[in-house]
Amino acid sequence: MTKLWKKKYDLDKSVEDFTVGDDYLWDMKLVKADIFGNIAHSTMLEKIGILSQEELISIKKNLVEIFELHQKGHFVVKKEDEDIHTAVENFLTDKLGDVGKKIHTARSRNDQILLDIRLYSKERLFEIMENVLSLCKVLLEFSKENEFVPMPGRTHTQRAMPSSVGLWVSSFLEGLLDDLYLLKSAFKLNDQSPLGSAASYGVNLDIDREYVAELLGFEKVQNNVLYVNNSRGKIESIIIFSLSQIMTDLSKFASDLILFSTPEFNYFTLPEEFCGGSSLMPQKRNPALLELTRAKANVVNSLHFRVLGIITSLYSGYNRDFQLTKGPLVESLDITEQTLYLLGYFIPKIKVNRENLINSFTPEVYATDRVLELVKEGVPFRDAYKEVGINLEALNNRDPVENIKSKTHTGATGNLGLEKIETIIKEEEKELLYKKEKFKDKMEQLVKI
Repeated sequence: MTKLWKKKYDLDKSVEDFTVGDDYLWDMKLVKADIFGNIAHSTMLEKIGILSQEELISIKKNLVEIFELHQKGHFVVKKEDEDIHTAVENFLTDKLGDVGKKIHTARSRNDQILLDIRLYSKERLFEIMENVLSLCKVLLEFSKENEFVPMPGRTHTQRAMPSSVGLWVSSFLEGLLDDLYLLKSAFKLNDQSPLGSAASYGVNLDIDREYVAELLGFEKVQNNVLYVNNSRGKIESIIIFSLSQIMTDLSKFASDLILFSTPEFNYFTLPEEFCGGSSLMPQKRNPALLELTRAKANVVNSLHFRVLGIITSLYSGYNRDFQLTKGPLVESLDITEQTLYLLGYFIPKIKVNRENLINSFTPEVYATDRVLELVKEGVPFRDAYKEVGINLEALNNRDPVENIKSKTHTGATGNLGLEKIETIIKEEEKELLYKKEKFKDKMEQLVKI
């Protein structure tokens, strides 16, 4: 297997094992992106006269063949290949001879792997955003169904003020929408074509970077050729950070639900088909999905810090250190997408124990309400606070449903604004579908011979 950097010597086998590591395995995720990138680059090379039209057609046919072989499991990247780029170029050279040797003109593996990661990330981010919106819809329905089911609100884990299941659930819904906006910012930064930066310093050929970006459906060309390579790891870390925010919200939701579904609370009953058992204790039904959601949130956080640690203080230009940012990106995308999907399937099956929730209300939960009632009667707030505080035993229990419905200012239990949130979700879905279809059309155009 010919290496793209081949010299008159062979690399020491132990050094090769160390430097390649498992990078070639991650590259198996990038085959599709690499094929599309190669087609776009070859099309540009034909436009500027490096390839003839016949050469371009033969290259495209063979690149499509690689993709079809890969889908059937017959094209794999091996350790001796080092990476996907070498595997593809060697395939083309074996099939097309000198024509295959032309494909790397005006490129470095530096901007080629950046392109693959950007295309791969773009497609995966579409999937993540789709899953976020899908879970938002699940949470919206759960909030609507339980909008006026009372639930004690807590601070410091202690009962604090009247709340509702609707308020609790829709808080995570709005959190995910904020996470979506952060994800869209990461998507925008990722949506820049790096191809043409080569080894960080451009090339002395009249390449058309804008044409390649247009072919691949990128929003823009990433301009400064040195910054292109300096941004490797940076944009990946921004993507992982946005994923970590999603996972952090899901972790908080999981922790709440674990607590509130214990027999001591019994606010919710978890679907038993999602609960594993104990090898020793026959009675156990363990919230493993929720526990691992918490743990995986910390895994994604750690992957974010791993990438930051790798790229911090590197010299400008390409450094081999960047190789180790690929795995954390793929792993974070996988974890987040799987968690979003499973929780979307799990949440509608949760049973809300309305009677237990109502019975959990005790008079002191209404202490702040009583303070504000005295304020409305003209008592200064601090005096009202003291009066209620020293006479807590005088508080009476109330109708919790009536109480939560009475709080009608924006965002309170009696006015969650769910209709407005539903409109936002629909608008985001429409925008996402448009962008996704536009990108899909670009990819389909590329493979046409």
